[in-house]
Amino acid sequence: MYVIVKRVIDFVLSLIALIVLSPLFLILAIWIKSDSPGPVFFRQKRVGKDKTLFQIYKFRTMRSDTPKDTPTHLLNDPSSFITKSGHFLRRTSLDELPQIINILKGEMAIIGPRPALWNQYDLIEERDKYGANDVPVGLTGWAQINGRDELEIDVKARLDGEYAEKIGFLMDIRCFFGTIFSVLRSDGVVEGGTGVKAENNKAEETVTK
Repeated sequence: MYVIVKRVIDFVLSLIALIVLSPLFLILAIWIKSDSPGPVFFRQKRVGKDKTLFQIYKFRTMRSDTPKDTPTHLLNDPSSFITKSGHFLRRTSLDELPQIINILKGEMAIIGPRPALWNQYDLIEERDKYGANDVPVGLTGWAQINGRDELEIDVKARLDGEYAEKIGFLMDIRCFFGTIFSVLRSDGVVEGGTGVKAENNKAEETVTK
């Protein structure tokens, strides 16, 4: 029952947000376009509820020659691909605003596990263990207010599973306001993130010692 109510709330709030934030969309679009050659928006194939694929929308934060469908943490020196406007957009999470369109279309929710890249097989597999692929993906979620980019994949999947288990109005409210505080403090923002399992990190540390 809550899933239906959640969808209605998401649609109404995202529609209002799109109207209210349209001037900000225009300002950011002009800045992105003047900062570097390329489109204003960035589209990428992501995994939604029940592992269905969809195209996610973001403001472009990286150069047009950045390798496609490659997680940021797998790029060599990822910060070198990020534009001047992109650094600000990522730090403030404003690059995520176009996902309001995805929410309107019903491909995403406001709160839910962040949608994985189609080729992030390790994260998708880990989420299967916790039922986290069975709920709507979101603009922000439980994992985002508990570590964000700093989280290793197995930890992130477990937190997403915790959200899936406790999904409800109070949980969504907690995630919503937690996100506001996290964004204001720029908590857990690491260019490139970690994106690897804890055991892989330990193996790499052993090799480099």
